[in-house]
Amino acid sequence: MEALDQISTTLALTMGLAWASGINLYATLFTLGYLANTGNIDLPPDLFIITHPMVMGAAGLMYCVEFFADKIPGIDTGWDSIHTFIRIPAGAMLAAGAIGEVNPAIEIAATILGGGMAAATHATKAGSRVLINASPEPFTNWAASVTEDIAVIGGVWTCLNYPLIFLVALVLSIFLMIWLLPKIWKGIKKVFRFIINLFRKKDDSTQLN
Repeated sequence: MEALDQISTTLALTMGLAWASGINLYATLFTLGYLANTGNIDLPPDLFIITHPMVMGAAGLMYCVEFFADKIPGIDTGWDSIHTFIRIPAGAMLAAGAIGEVNPAIEIAATILGGGMAAATHATKAGSRVLINASPEPFTNWAASVTEDIAVIGGVWTCLNYPLIFLVALVLSIFLMIWLLPKIWKGIKKVFRFIINLFRKKDDSTQLN
């Protein structure tokens, strides 16, 4: 039973950090560092660096920047585009660090799975934001951003304190992403097709004039 608990705890932490990093990396890092520094959790040795004041300060500062950038239509999509090259590698690194000192093959597997998980959550977040930005009002952006922040902070806390509950929720979220991503991709293509047609109409009207 103890071995099962250890496996579920390690798996929840590994996949949980990767999952959260794909949505909001800086909130993930700051929450993890805060919980460790306040004695609420014991981090694996490879993740101790997150508790360093400089790392927490940088994560907190970047979270504040993202907090505002993530709520401005258009800016949020640009921010997500840039963070494609940040969230996914960071998710892979956190997953590898959370697995601890193990067989190199297991560490590589954790890195691959962590990167894949971070890529999936990042794609879902970024794709849904493109669709939300098609709406003329900003309130949906604010609601989506706040919901994501709460989900990340709550998800990190849950994966550390209730790993089995988190793993069940993670499996459900994976099925949800599998169902959502094709629909999001179709919606994105419609949005870009509409924008392209709009510019074509403008060019045609300019030429006629």
